[in-house]
Amino acid sequence: MQMQWSELLTTKRYGHEQVSEQELGRSHFHKDHDRIIFSSAFRRLGRKTQVHPMALNDHIHTRLTHSMEVGSLGRSLGIRVGELLADQLPPWVSAYDIGMIVQSACLAHDIGNPPFGHAGEYAIRDWFRRRADDPRFVSLSVGERLDLQTFEGNAQGFRVVTRIENNLFDGGLRLTYPTLGALLKYPWTAERGGKKGKFSCFLAEVDILNALGRELGLIRLDENYWARHPLAFLMEAADDICYAILDLEDAIELHLLTFEEVKPILLEMCGDLEFDDEIFASQASARRKISALRGKAMENMVNSVVSAFMTNLPAIMRGEYTGELVSDGDPMVRDGIYSAKKLARERVFPDTRKAELEVGAYTTLGVLLEAFIEAVWEQHSQGPDDLGYRSQKILSLMGIHAPAPDLPLYQCYIRALDFIGGMTDTYATYLARQIGGGIGL
Repeated sequence: MQMQWSELLTTKRYGHEQVSEQELGRSHFHKDHDRIIFSSAFRRLGRKTQVHPMALNDHIHTRLTHSMEVGSLGRSLGIRVGELLADQLPPWVSAYDIGMIVQSACLAHDIGNPPFGHAGEYAIRDWFRRRADDPRFVSLSVGERLDLQTFEGNAQGFRVVTRIENNLFDGGLRLTYPTLGALLKYPWTAERGGKKGKFSCFLAEVDILNALGRELGLIRLDENYWARHPLAFLMEAADDICYAILDLEDAIELHLLTFEEVKPILLEMCGDLEFDDEIFASQASARRKISALRGKAMENMVNSVVSAFMTNLPAIMRGEYTGELVSDGDPMVRDGIYSAKKLARERVFPDTRKAELEVGAYTTLGVLLEAFIEAVWEQHSQGPDDLGYRSQKILSLMGIHAPAPDLPLYQCYIRALDFIGGMTDTYATYLARQIGGGIGL
């Protein structure tokens, strides 16, 4: 049993009627790209942390610039693979359509991340875990509590594009099934998350996950558990490449690393330890020097990923491949990425200012979670007529995202996380300060 490109590349949209395979002007998949680009959730990524919270240096990556760069690289990977698969693709799909699908998935891959990056994810998880025996949560099922205690930006992103953006609870962005499939890095629910707690679907969206799996002809591995769409591996690889290179670039900007420390790692990623450029011996800035290396490194890494994808394609189409393309290609690329991640762990992530801001993120999100979770709990347990003044005002801040009084409690909490998770770093800090009266913030 294996997946078929004719199903994997259907033009059907989630939350919308069936459309024709041929379109004038923009293709169906090009429309996905534009819907993501023009969405409010995508725009807010410009004020969300990538690695360094609230960096004062304007050259440091935000979630927005990171997503755009991942998208650019993903498009190249998709086109290259599309050209090699040309004789296997259905007639309505070109290599450039494959590039557009991967690019769109890349653009949306971080769209569900909360304020303050991964620190925000940890803060939300820890807040719920520390309150496991709280009366507000004991009535939830094991799976519902697991969603809250292992809050995942990937799962929230799937919810954003299928539920929240544009057509609220009526299809979201109404993207095509292939773009949604390529976006699902972990097409399963929280109980399958493993030690790292990685999953791409809350219980609230499990019906969408399963409909998606059936429509695309994905390999069903178990209940609420599917093999990845083949193009999801390209999205993941584009993200891995950008992380490896651009984290080091940001570290140089922040004077946490020097160009000379980073240069050997980038040469390894280039696949040419002897590569030289006249700019290296000049008085050019570290920023210009690393730019010269970045292009060559990315070109080599793209070649490596494409080769790994084609080599592993039979296993990918059977739903049996569980590796990572950046690790299964050129050994120098693999070793370079390993060295980059090791250097980041040892020299970049322990940065004092970064640690201070991440601790502050815990306080900020703790204030917000306590306020909004308490408000929705009070409405659910006591009814809107007996709601306290403060809770009324808290719920009014949520606007159309505020849960109805008769909504199941789990759904009420998920709605609160929709609102908090959608905040930018700056708005979350501002609102927590207002709610907390400025105390401790």
